[in-house]
Amino acid sequence: MIPVNEPVIGDLEKQYVNECLDTAWISSAGRFINEFESGWAAYCGVKHGIAVANGTVALDVAVAAAGLQPGDEVILPSFTIMSCAAAIVKQDAVPVLVDCDPRTWCMDVSQVEDKITARTRAIMPVHIYGHPVDMDPLLELAADYHLLVIEDAAEVHGAEYLTGRDTDHPVWKRCGGIGHMSTFSFYANKLITTGEGGMVVTNDPAFAEQARSLRNLCFRPERRFYHTELGGQYRLTNIQAAIGVAQLERMDAIIARKRWMGEAYTAQLKDIAVLQLPVEEPWARSVYWMYGLVLDESTGMDATEFAQRLAALGVQTRPFFLGMHQQPVFWDMGLFVGERYPVTERIAQQGLYLPSGLALTEAQLDQVCAAVHAVLS
Repeated sequence: MIPVNEPVIGDLEKQYVNECLDTAWISSAGRFINEFESGWAAYCGVKHGIAVANGTVALDVAVAAAGLQPGDEVILPSFTIMSCAAAIVKQDAVPVLVDCDPRTWCMDVSQVEDKITARTRAIMPVHIYGHPVDMDPLLELAADYHLLVIEDAAEVHGAEYLTGRDTDHPVWKRCGGIGHMSTFSFYANKLITTGEGGMVVTNDPAFAEQARSLRNLCFRPERRFYHTELGGQYRLTNIQAAIGVAQLERMDAIIARKRWMGEAYTAQLKDIAVLQLPVEEPWARSVYWMYGLVLDESTGMDATEFAQRLAALGVQTRPFFLGMHQQPVFWDMGLFVGERYPVTERIAQQGLYLPSGLALTEAQLDQVCAAVHAVLS
């Protein structure tokens, strides 16, 4: 079975991990924590990085650091992972949904303004499967309505967005360096992995200070074990950070490999009329975190059956996200009842992604494409 994802761990990762073991800096302090935080923040073009235990925690910390009050609203796409809406609900705030764009599968930014109310405090764009959200319209809305932008950049390590393209001086910016705060995941299937792990990045020193406090039980700097707020034990270990530092050193090669993968898949699958393949808009430089497919209903198959047939040919896949408005746990809270987001619903039913890990070989990619052709011929 060709796995849907397999990370690549090299000699430098092992060298840095062994340094942690040899020096006994194995917990949540050490040189690699500092290097990973500062290195990743600088790579994203921002000043502050706050490493945490995983991407879900990064969202929790960022939303908490935003200082939302009960009943405040945050606009986000329905087509995303559970962690995004859950982070909002945990603050007794209200997630407000929009559909996704049928081309990029990212947040449909044209629907956002209609969802803004007097209670709206933030917008949470989620970059999907390696492709950026169209951020400029959201930044304009945020400025007009005095809203925060909290980017979920978990799936777009190194992806770039052309901001200011309607001006005389457009600038390419890395995703995660565009919003007021941004979150990353370093799970095993991400471009950079620390096994588990995440980070909040920001240019705002107040947000950074609050995020650091929240990830460390909100200890008061002037008096340990004295607490005026509730935080958590959300720290990353020095061992995990060591792996991240090693991988950051080869980030250009990682992105090049992922872009080769996306382009190679497209070259072999573009002739299959019943498949929608990933796009790359002119204002985006995708990193093809996962290579997604949306199967046309005319085939008589949904993604579940498609996945089963590919598995029979030795190809592992994963389904697309199920929309937040289709999650029973939120219905039980009285959220999203009766709401419909047709693009999200369709691609959740008809979409899956193919093996896309950095360890995927050219021969395996050819085998995957042959299996897709065989199922759909």
